[in-house]
Amino acid sequence: MKLRLPFIMGVLVVGLGLGGCASTPAERIGRNRVVFDQFPMPVQEKIRAGQVEVGFTESMVLIALGKPDRKFTHKTKAATEEIWSYHDRKPQFGFGLGLGTAGGSTAYGGSVGVATGGNFGVDALRVVFREGVVTSVEDRVK
Repeated sequence: MKLRLPFIMGVLVVGLGLGGCASTPAERIGRNRVVFDQFPMPVQEKIRAGQVEVGFTESMVLIALGKPDRKFTHKTKAATEEIWSYHDRKPQFGFGLGLGTAGGSTAYGGSVGVATGGNFGVDALRVVFREGVVTSVEDRVK
């Protein structure tokens, strides 16, 4: 039993560490410093906060939010829009316990699961572009 607990704790620590592997706005700014420095100060402040707004370009959104989980196109007679979809990336935890008996023996067990956010077909945020410029931001989490 003493060997199992350190192993389980190690797995949990690694799992929690991997959950934070998504890049942050600060990391994306660092990788794109030359481009970022050319943006107006109000835009830089929004990007640092991981926010986007109408009028942003694709490069501004990429630095603020990173690559989208999905991209799709919406076509009408009036225009073609590109939609970038982002999923909720909050860590999710699951616990399980089991108990069973058979033939006079008893068995028990437990498990802990860690995920970096599920993709359940629901978008947390959609950013809509027309001709490379954001025309709307749909925040579905708030």
